[in-house]
Amino acid sequence: MTEQGKSSLFPTYARYPITLVKGEGSRLWDDTGKEYIDMMSGIAVAALGHAPQVVKEKLIEQLDQLWHVGNLFHIPNQEKLAGLLTDNSCADAVFFCSTGAEANEAAIKIARRYSQKVLNNGRYEIITFNMSFHGRTIATLTATGQDKVKEGFLPLPEGFVYADYNDIESVRNLVNDRTCAVMLEFVQGEGGVLPADPTFVKQLAELCKEHNLLLIADEIQTGVGRTGKLFAYEHYGVEPDIFTLAKGLGGGFPIGAMLSKGYLAEAFSAGSHGSTFGGTPIATAAAHATLSTIIDNQLPERAAQLGEYTVKKLESKLAGNPLVKSIRGIGLLIGIECAQPSAEIISEIHKQGVLVIPAGPNVIRLVPALTIPQEDLDQALEVVCGVLSQKASTISGV
Repeated sequence: MTEQGKSSLFPTYARYPITLVKGEGSRLWDDTGKEYIDMMSGIAVAALGHAPQVVKEKLIEQLDQLWHVGNLFHIPNQEKLAGLLTDNSCADAVFFCSTGAEANEAAIKIARRYSQKVLNNGRYEIITFNMSFHGRTIATLTATGQDKVKEGFLPLPEGFVYADYNDIESVRNLVNDRTCAVMLEFVQGEGGVLPADPTFVKQLAELCKEHNLLLIADEIQTGVGRTGKLFAYEHYGVEPDIFTLAKGLGGGFPIGAMLSKGYLAEAFSAGSHGSTFGGTPIATAAAHATLSTIIDNQLPERAAQLGEYTVKKLESKLAGNPLVKSIRGIGLLIGIECAQPSAEIISEIHKQGVLVIPAGPNVIRLVPALTIPQEDLDQALEVVCGVLSQKASTISGV
């Protein structure tokens, strides 16, 4: 704030009237001392809750050794983390960066470069999906299938076309001699917590093989145990050629990653891509501690169990509620679709000490830490269901 009390920040965020100053586990406190149960985990970032001791210890250890050297030198933590990722996924190679948007940029670049420099077919066009969200850089917002994020940023780069989600014929009709890849989210998070249909995903993978197209999975939000598997593609019995991670990978510390099959490594030769802050000793120390904890403690399995429990409890408590159209999701990525805009409902839930976030105008998104205690989850669900019941009775005049 300036001396006059006016913020010096750009007003790029529509912020809630809450100032959070402390977090521990699945609890947060604001600057007035009010306590909240966290059902958003920083938009699926704090996978182990806030300030997890296991990550904190590794960060302190690394801070005492080395912070930054740049990628002109070997960084042991990168090799260690990359090995953990490839040992536990279908990928063979990893590129580290700082954010999800950067990871998706890398995916777009390697797909095009593989077509143009390795296959020499000149292809560049990528099929994405309406209501998708892939980031806010110029390329990734163009890849995003939502017009609202593109307003005022013309001209946008060419090379992206948009199919209807879960509609294989819509995809098939867009494939041409310029197409190099298809990029999708297995759950459209910002688009309303919409899971991909298993039959559609299988058909999509077959279509990609038929036309020699790369399948890119944006797992920025769904990856690292969130959906009840370590990676969401495991639910569908397919292996993407490329997939991207960020959010939960660092347990709250910024890091992103683009992973691919080994044959694509030829497209990312020395000098073809880079990132100043990608895979720093600090970031990779935090991510390795986070990922190894998730794997060693079987937290994806826990997310699957708690997710199933949460959906059943919501369906039971909200049955017949005219405000609730549907409850959907996978693991601990759950959406409650409302029959009206959810903003006021979310604000009331916040007032009652539970933090949730939207996913589009009508959906309440629940993305708690994978480690949330059962009692915190139950208490939070009581508040959410109570607010929805109260709002429904107000509307009906009961």
